Amino acid sequence: MEDIDLSSIQFTLGTVTKLFQPFTWEVLIGLIVFIILLICSALISGSEIAFFALSPKDEEEIKKAQNRTTKLIKELLKTPKKLLATILIANNFVNVGIVVLSTYIVAQLFNFSAFPILGIIIQVIVITALILLIGEIIPKIYCTKKTLRFAYFMAKPLKVLLRTFQPISYVMVRFTTLIDKKLDKRAEEITMKDLSEAINITTQGKHSEEETRILKGIVQFTDIDASEIMKSRLDVIAVDIKTPFEELRQTILDCAFSRIPVFEDTFDDIKGVLYTKDLLPYLDKTNGFEWQKLIRDTIFVPENKKINDLLQEFREKKIHLAIVVDEYGGTSGIVTLEDILEEIVGEISDEFDQISDDIHYKKINEGQYIFEGRTPINDFCKVLKIGYNYFDEIASESDSIAGLMLELTEKIPQKGENTSFKDFSFTVIDADNRRIKKIKVVQNQSNKT
Repeated sequence: MEDIDLSSIQFTLGTVTKLFQPFTWEVLIGLIVFIILLICSALISGSEIAFFALSPKDEEEIKKAQNRTTKLIKELLKTPKKLLATILIANNFVNVGIVVLSTYIVAQLFNFSAFPILGIIIQVIVITALILLIGEIIPKIYCTKKTLRFAYFMAKPLKVLLRTFQPISYVMVRFTTLIDKKLDKRAEEITMKDLSEAINITTQGKHSEEETRILKGIVQFTDIDASEIMKSRLDVIAVDIKTPFEELRQTILDCAFSRIPVFEDTFDDIKGVLYTKDLLPYLDKTNGFEWQKLIRDTIFVPENKKINDLLQEFREKKIHLAIVVDEYGGTSGIVTLEDILEEIVGEISDEFDQISDDIHYKKINEGQYIFEGRTPINDFCKVLKIGYNYFDEIASESDSIAGLMLELTEKIPQKGENTSFKDFSFTVIDADNRRIKKIKVVQNQSNKT
């Protein structure tokens, strides 16, 4: 029994001895490089969190600071796609290097011919665990708590990596941009063409007509330009900056608006907006009162600005009115916060609104209406319950029904002239040499949706 036990022990020791191989200088150098690569992997992984998880407070601190490192951070953040691509490429290069080097080191230190399963455990599980723990998890946990400090530390190394991997990152960014455009285009097509119908299908019998209309308004909200909902310059009540105070006060009493644009000489030279509430302490003043000091600054927006972006600007700047300008800087009209909200919730009326059937349109009978020529196409589509894009193929420049007729006829039509488009017939019933005032619209009942 003692001979058998001794021989077993000798066999086991011999096998274990065969497992380990001599430690050489090459292995030592490999281990040092392996540790350096692990540290590099940790730093690069942490950079992703440091630069893409900056809090508003951190961003504000970076904006205020004026040293070279903050300038470098701002420069890196100007091209986020390029920065992210560089981080991912560098991290993958380092991780591949870790795997290749670890395979070499393990092969030099161990002989797994007698222990194949142990070889798999060390080469796959242990190395993978090291990369995940040291190269990914620990640095990202640290960076979530020390984000700004790590961003400062890694700004210069990332600049070097950006230059090193620029050819590869350029190809990667171009490829992802192409994919983004394809996906965005597809998403936009789905949103604009299909969601309204989907809302109709899913809300039948479950929601009121008003709730369904609000949902449709939200869907179409991001596709509406400021020019489509603005009040035209012909319909805007504005005052000259040279207007005497008594005349100004009477104008305010007559129109009952809370905000009035102020211009100098012409409506194309808007100087600001007068808030009527600012005049309350000075109602007893005479014509000598310099009311011009109460004028507030306003914002100017292009005709093609999307109203969802304009709503965000209103919220950030805490204002309710913007001046819409054309491509030449001339004033096209004004758009208010109320105009934007009405695109979702419908018409908003207050105690000063004059509610009258013939202000915008009058329904004669089923399928026949009289509209004012200045009625926006969006309002026309809402009344007739058709999609906002119904007239897109012809209404490339026009925002009103009168403009629509001008594009259809390619001239200023006279009273009694008519034209048609798809399911609608348009007849001018009131016009002068300058503009179309009223239009009779007949909707084909056989094709009515």
